[in-house]
Amino acid sequence: MKPLYLRSSGGSFKRLLLSIGHRSPSKPPAHDAAKEEPPSPEPSSPPQRPAWRCFSYDEIDRATDGFAERNLVGRGGSSEVYRGELPCGRAVAVKRLLGSSACERRERDFLAELGTVGHARHPNVCALLGCCVDRDLYLVFHFSRRGSVAANLHDEESSPAMGWAARRGIAVGTARGVEYLHKGCQRRIIHRDIKASNVLLTDDLQPQISDFGLAKWLPSEWTHRAIAPIEGTFGCLAPEYYTHGIVDEKTDVFAFGVFLLELLTGRKPVDGTHRSLLSWARPLLADGKIEALVDPRVGGEYDGEEAKRVAFVASLCIRAPATWRPSMTEVLEMLEGGEIRQDRWTMPVVTADDEEPWWFDDLDDDDDEEEDEFNTPSPSSSSSTTSN
Repeated sequence: MKPLYLRSSGGSFKRLLLSIGHRSPSKPPAHDAAKEEPPSPEPSSPPQRPAWRCFSYDEIDRATDGFAERNLVGRGGSSEVYRGELPCGRAVAVKRLLGSSACERRERDFLAELGTVGHARHPNVCALLGCCVDRDLYLVFHFSRRGSVAANLHDEESSPAMGWAARRGIAVGTARGVEYLHKGCQRRIIHRDIKASNVLLTDDLQPQISDFGLAKWLPSEWTHRAIAPIEGTFGCLAPEYYTHGIVDEKTDVFAFGVFLLELLTGRKPVDGTHRSLLSWARPLLADGKIEALVDPRVGGEYDGEEAKRVAFVASLCIRAPATWRPSMTEVLEMLEGGEIRQDRWTMPVVTADDEEPWWFDDLDDDDDEEEDEFNTPSPSSSSSTTSN
């Protein structure tokens, strides 16, 4: 069976995309001015339509120079990204989904990603410019010339190393972006893959969350979703997600805690010996050894109180019990200098005793990939609703 975008009725697939894309308000029909009723008051915060459009294949083909190999800037398990330039001179990133053209799951994943990032409008979320369904499935974004946080943080040839002010700014900006996805968007979005390689940097080092390929809606009446297959990145997965497939806002909070530690320490979530950042950092966090945590490349050029605050927030985010992790609103308040009440975050002794590293913190496989990703084979999904 042909995929939707290749069938003879493929226009219906494009019409579906256009129906949820940006539309200019239509002109109201003419009527008798004498019968005109007074306009109803406008709502205080009218919902905004997503500002993206459908591109033709010719447009993105010309922009990427025929998807030339020299313009390939990234490749993952399910997509590849090309740099391009529109006739107006704007640099774009064209994401092409990989896999069989007859794969219905591929179409579902495309629409799911389009439906999440297409409704997100925030300075710290990578903006979607549009999509293309001619010949294949493509998403078009603003292009980040500076690359990802991971590329800037771990590039050994980069000199000098990223300074403390930039790291703290990236931490706060990313927190704002995640908090928006959880609280400020029209629907709650759980990103499920917050990590340094999925946070891009603008020219002035403002972070923008990208790659919504694993993102899920979380309806307001649901407390969580139980999802399979389990997908994500080793070293960044919350224990309740890894072991039970449970996804909610605290899933992203945990991953953000790992992201904070990565910024603080300059270490990757899993190093070349397959030891996790979490298992290395937990003893130092417990003993309050901030100087031992801070990336030595920063030297003494950092604010001790800010580093202590970042380390404390990270320690809260990576707690094993999800209920004892802060919300992203609380995370943002603390990172921005809000009051930290120790009694608010002191866990009961019986709960604190459970704060042992989990068996998947350190990996013993022989995979030489720098960033280990995986998924489990069961393609099921369920949800839980809030009890009244």
